[in-house]
Amino acid sequence: MSHHTPDDDDDTFEDQRARVDQPMRRLFDEYGRENWLPLTVGLLASVGAHVLALVPPFVLGAAVDAFFTGPPQPFSLPLVPDWLVPASPVGQFWFSAAVIAVTFAGSAIFTWVKGWGLNEFAQSIQHQVRVDTYGAMQRLDLGFFADKQTGELMSILNNDVNRLEQFLNGGLFVASMIATTVVGVVGFLFYLNPQLAVVTMVTVPVVGVFTHKFVQRIQPMYAEVRSTVGRLNSRLENNLGGIEVIKASNAEGYEFDRVEDSSGEYYDTNWKAIKTRITFFPGLRLTAGIGFVLTYALGGLWVFSGPPLFFSGDLSAGEFVAFVFLSQRFIWPLAQFGELVNMYQQAVASSERIFGLMDEPGNLAQDEDAPDLVVDEGRVEYDGVRFTYEGDAAEVEDPVVDDVSFDLPGGDTLALVGPTGAGKSTLLKLLLRFYDVDDGSIRVDGQDIAEVNLGSLRRHVGYVSQETFLFAGTVAENLRYGSFDATEDEVVRAAKAAQAHEFITDLDDGYDTEVGERGVKLSGGQRQRVGIARILLQDPELLILDEATSDVDTETEMRIQESLDRLTENRTTLAIAHRLSTVKDADTILVVEDGRVVERGSHDELLAEDGLYADLWGVQAGELETIPGL
Repeated sequence: MSHHTPDDDDDTFEDQRARVDQPMRRLFDEYGRENWLPLTVGLLASVGAHVLALVPPFVLGAAVDAFFTGPPQPFSLPLVPDWLVPASPVGQFWFSAAVIAVTFAGSAIFTWVKGWGLNEFAQSIQHQVRVDTYGAMQRLDLGFFADKQTGELMSILNNDVNRLEQFLNGGLFVASMIATTVVGVVGFLFYLNPQLAVVTMVTVPVVGVFTHKFVQRIQPMYAEVRSTVGRLNSRLENNLGGIEVIKASNAEGYEFDRVEDSSGEYYDTNWKAIKTRITFFPGLRLTAGIGFVLTYALGGLWVFSGPPLFFSGDLSAGEFVAFVFLSQRFIWPLAQFGELVNMYQQAVASSERIFGLMDEPGNLAQDEDAPDLVVDEGRVEYDGVRFTYEGDAAEVEDPVVDDVSFDLPGGDTLALVGPTGAGKSTLLKLLLRFYDVDDGSIRVDGQDIAEVNLGSLRRHVGYVSQETFLFAGTVAENLRYGSFDATEDEVVRAAKAAQAHEFITDLDDGYDTEVGERGVKLSGGQRQRVGIARILLQDPELLILDEATSDVDTETEMRIQESLDRLTENRTTLAIAHRLSTVKDADTILVVEDGRVVERGSHDELLAEDGLYADLWGVQAGELETIPGL
């Protein structure tokens, strides 16, 4: 039964994956080269371990012919000088036992070295790829994150990166085992009896064709599996983050169904890949097993009654025993070859998503050599600014910000008011270059913010949003965020200025109180005051307040406003407020509607105009029930 829903077929990372060419080659070029030492050590040790593992069957075959069948025969081993071999049969027997013991001990040592080398190689690349992918993601503008869900990004940073580690460790081990064992076994078999060796090899072309067909079928399946994992993670992340809303809305059943659909989609795609894989592996083992049966049957007949069919020459019992053991060693790598291909295809699907995210071009043009922003007066100018989230305001009839211009002298306060959705928050986010303008320019003290170092711009601008985000940790850690070297006295001063010190000291552990994920242990008003204190501690020259007192009660708002009035006295401030009483003393008030500035002036001047601002004021003062025309 299919669990797909119509929207589930959309892979939000399809465009990113399509841009990636030869992801595994790139992985080894960019990350494997600098980690060549542990890889080389691991592979050489793996080769050594597998070569030594092939020696016991060969020694056993020589011992069978020398000691256990018919009249005694001379005991000798390839590459072993005759002077090392004892003269007596008993001595030769114990010598063969010692050789086998040494090979097992040597194989164990090589296996440990192999484990260290390949794990060091895989873990190092896993770490570097995850950090580089996160770093590349951090450089993207907010528009990218608006189109992608957190769960999808987490799926790449966690699941896909971990999938690479599985191949770089387990996959390379299997590859080295297959290569070494096949080459070693084939060499030994042809050394013992070239004719019978050809029989053992007869199934190899069949295995090759079988594997090629498997790769063609499984590759697109794994790409879809990785996509469905991302969508499932997004659904779970959204639901866990919004559990309070779900419960309050009595929507548990609805969300259960949606999770069931997402999980069902993953079940369908993954089970389809699993069915292909579990059909391929037994078939591969059966094919390899046929080669072993042919070897065993023909070799046994050869020992019993001489060369069968068109074969010629002699085959001793010891050679036959060695052949049987080595043929078994040959079958296992052929069977494991399917697992190697499986791990490789999964790694390809994951690496496409990783490099697709890593290569995502940011919409923000950043010049590494751009000069730092220098703020003297703090003057802010918007000159014909137009912006739309689609990226081309010229082709959009109703851009989010449309031809906005103003000149704010340094140290003054500018207030933005207007209906919800008018574009006020977007207008101020442009000053931080969360997005770049489509047309026009924004200047600070005459410097175009698009032509200065982005980091220096944001160091000079403090931003308090209407939804303060707190990180899991203590109150003090959240206050110091962005001012990591601040002293305890400085932290307390900022908290007092934001009217936060009193409630912080009332907490169980004061400034060392854990706030929980997203600050869940604090009220909305408390989180907002911590956010304000955090920005005040940074002491920026420019201050953006995006409805900074929206989540506090009237009494707390008055206390915060008193502090803000003192702190913004000589600081350029741009503020959005849904309560007009908090901005009525601003030097300039802009009334924004549908992305355009429709009125500007002081509080008294705008009331005298009797326009939209006067209507907004009337509604909040209780003089009007609704705003005419809205």
